[in-house]
Amino acid sequence: MPTSRIALRRGKSPQYRRAISDAVHRALVEVIGIPNEDQFHVIDEYDAENFIYHPSFLDIARTDDLVIINIVLRGGRSRDLRVQLHKKIAELLEQKPGVRPQDVFVYLVENDYADWSVGNGDAPLMKLLEQAGAG
Repeated sequence: MPTSRIALRRGKSPQYRRAISDAVHRALVEVIGIPNEDQFHVIDEYDAENFIYHPSFLDIARTDDLVIINIVLRGGRSRDLRVQLHKKIAELLEQKPGVRPQDVFVYLVENDYADWSVGNGDAPLMKLLEQAGAG
């Protein structure tokens, strides 16, 4: 049950923003195997004075089309799988809506099933884990 927070400069069309969300979601489905209906994203837009980044950190040439993607997900996936996810997101965003791979900044934050309540104040993911005998 990952959630994604996507930050970008203000002024992109609703279609552009939706294409970014859909590309991130598609990568999560294809690479880590989340269910297709498990799409929970928040898109934050910032004016130039509130969207601050270094244009060449680590010799990567960034532009004002930079997209910063924070994905929070359950821990335990291999390093290789997480790296594959980064690559797939950049690949899909380049295809649509046309974001340069240099302008794709992704960071993952991992946690545990007990950290998720997806409604009603319950932790149903933890309950499912316990029912499976793995909790």
